[in-house]
Amino acid sequence: MGDGFTMFQFSIYIRHCPSKEVANMHIERVKKMLPPNGNVGILCITDKQFGEMEIFSCKKQCQAKREPQQLELF
Repeated sequence: MGDGFTMFQFSIYIRHCPSKEVANMHIERVKKMLPPNGNVGILCITDKQFGEMEIFSCKKQCQAKREPQQLELF
């Protein structure tokens, strides 16, 4: 899909956004690229909620991939 999104699961893509404002910017970009057919859902969750997710692969529990640290300059 591009624009910083990573495939999390087949047909599910994720992107870390450091703020709600940045998330809203990417949501607007996605809205402009909606396909003529199919469904697109957008769900915003916090870093804490994502970190509390339990992930399993082949009946084994896995650790969630850590997003790279964000560098902010003031």
